[in-house]
Formats: sequence, structure tokens, C-alpha cells
Amino acid sequence: MPRSWKIGFGIFFLVVLALTFLEANEPEPLNMNVSYSGKDKIPLGTFAFFESWKNTREIKEINQPPFEFLAKEELPEGIYFFLNDYVVFDDNELNKVLDWVNRGNTVFISAGYIGKNLLDTLNLEARTDLRNTDFKSRPELKLKNRQENFKLNFDIEALTFTKIDSLEHKHNILGTTVFSGKPSEEKPNFVQTSFGKGEIFVHTTPEAFSNYFLLQEQNYRYAEAALTYLDSDKTLWWDNYYKSGKSFYSSPLYYLLGNKPLKWAYYFVILATVLYLIFQGKRRQRPIPIVKTLENKTYDYTRNISNLYLEQNRYREMTLKKIELFLDHIRSQYRLSTQELNSDFEEKLMAKSGNNETETQELFKKIRQLKAQENISKEEFLQLTRAIASFKNPENGKTGNHT
Repeated sequence: MPRSWKIGFGIFFLVVLALTFLEANEPEPLNMNVSYSGKDKIPLGTFAFFESWKNTREIKEINQPPFEFLAKEELPEGIYFFLNDYVVFDDNELNKVLDWVNRGNTVFISAGYIGKNLLDTLNLEARTDLRNTDFKSRPELKLKNRQENFKLNFDIEALTFTKIDSLEHKHNILGTTVFSGKPSEEKPNFVQTSFGKGEIFVHTTPEAFSNYFLLQEQNYRYAEAALTYLDSDKTLWWDNYYKSGKSFYSSPLYYLLGNKPLKWAYYFVILATVLYLIFQGKRRQRPIPIVKTLENKTYDYTRNISNLYLEQNRYREMTLKKIELFLDHIRSQYRLSTQELNSDFEEKLMAKSGNNETETQELFKKIRQLKAQENISKEEFLQLTRAIASFKNPENGKTGNHT
């Protein structure tokens, strides 16, 4: 890796490390996500409400939809408690719930949005109070059995009842929402409705049971007063199904990202992996040594052998080797057999090589003569060499391959 790349990578790594440190040590912002789970300690969770209420009575948690819970052969009895930012039953499920209430049981629903089919059944109408352009306000809450008002210190979408028809069902207003602190601005938000042998409580401000509201000033008294309308001798069934916040999480990643130090460690590992792939992902191997091609030493070898023969005056061996190489040249160049060097051979060679008859006959006469001699002089060797060279390159300019 070039030096400039290493310096740039080091600077980038330090910057990322500094940003990670600053972000990890930054105060965590207030989590205003909606949950209403009895296990959540965030502002809009209900840990404080659920735990304090559990100390005063037995509470049984239900993790299945009401349609399944109320489909048992032996129907449970008691109070079915729903608390969430919305509660919407489909028609079949609503019929199960209403049939259960009709048998003498109680349903308590506190939600910022309630299914229209339930409101129509109870002859109620509700809508969000549009006092601000963002549809939110900070009203005060008031209960019929308490003289004091309880102020909300955060913005909510205030849902109130605009119509309560008592022709078919008996209604009792138990609480109101007070806007601008004026009695004339009170609107119902908590209604008790008789239904068959049982009763249904509909409350439209679930924020009143949240951690954020109950832990401020004396607001816990609001929850205490609201719950006095419920029979303390009946079994209370706490719904965990209609909850925006889950009671448990099956994904390990949720726990990892929910913990700030672990979350940043996870992000840092991902970043380090990406950087490694960018800068070190290329295939790396040891340098391959350069192997020089072997040189052809045949010419040098031949020259050395020739010099050796010359120094030792071994002209006969050199002459025989010269003749042998010349005959090999004839066999490969002209495709002629050199077993018998007779007149027929000479005629064929003249025709293919383009040499004249006199030169050809004299050359092979000399070859036969030298092969028969026991001693050959330097001059005879040189004459043979010149004759062979002249034969290979005839002076008449004809090409050496005629068929």
C-alpha cells in the first residue's frame, strides 16, 4: 500500500474514532416512542402503573388476542383491561368481547383511538380536539370522584366524546378533559356504559397511565381515582396483545441495538470490516522470482570443440564430422538417401540443388578420397570446407530446392 494511502487511512480512522466517541458520550435523547407495555420504563411505557397496581391486586397477563382468549369452553370471569394508543377489534372479535360482557363481566379500554364498530355499538361518537394546527394540546384531566385537576405536561392528541346517546344503553360520565383551564371547555373523555349484565369503561387518554404522567407531582392520584370504579374482588386480565410496545423480542439484534455502548461497538465492527475489505481485500502473495530463460549454448559448445580439434591438429576427425554434417544437410534439405554416393545420387542432387555437374562430381570425388585417407592436412580440410560452402550457395544464383 502506498505511503499516502496509509496516511489517509490513518486520518480517516482517527476521525471516525473521534466521532464515535463523541456520539457514544452524547446524552441520550428522551425516548417518546409509544409503548404502554408494563415492562417499559420509557416515558410512554406503563412500568410504574403496572408494578404499583400489581402490588394491590392479582393481575393475570394475556398474550393472545381476545378472540382466542374468550373462545375457551370455560370462559374466564373478571375484568379485561386494555391500555394502548389504539384498540380496534374486528367484528367477530368484538362480538366475542360483547358477549363476554353481557354475561356479567367488565371491559376497561383506555386508548387514543378506538374502533368505530365499538363506538357505534355503544352509541358513542368521538373525535380529536383540533385546537392547534398540529392537532395537539396540553389539557387538564378531571375525574368525577376527585375535585382537583391533573395537568398534562406534554402534548397529546386529545380524543373526546362529542355524542353520548343513552336511549339504548345507560351511560355515566366519569371524567372530562379540560381545555384552557375553563369549566366551559370541559369535554367527556371517560364514560361508563352498562351492557347486559356487565359494563364497559371507555377512556380516551391512555397517557394518564404512562410513566411520564404518573411520576410528576401528584398525578398518581388520577390513576388511583380512575381505578376505584373497578371491582377489586374480580380477577383482572391485563392485555399484552394490543400493545404498541412488545413484551419480549425474539431478535438478538434488537437487544444489541437497544444498548447504546453495544450499538456503537456493532457499528464500529461493521465499519472496520468495510475498511478492511477496501484496503486489504485484494489477493496478497509472496513476490514470484524472475527465472531467466536458459541460454542456447550449442554454438559455444561447437566452437569450443572445433577450437580443441584445431589446437590438437585433428583434421581427419574434423573432416569426417564436416562430411557427416553435409550429408545430413542433403537428407533434410533435398530428401535424398546418402547410403550410396554414386552417379545416380549425384544426378538427383544436381537437379534439386541447382549445382552444375562438374562441381558436384568434384565435390563428391573429394569426399570419397578424404574418407579413405588416414591423414588429412589442414589445407585439405579448408578446401573441403570451401567446396561445401560453395555447393550450398551456388554462384549461378539458382535456388536450392527444385522438384
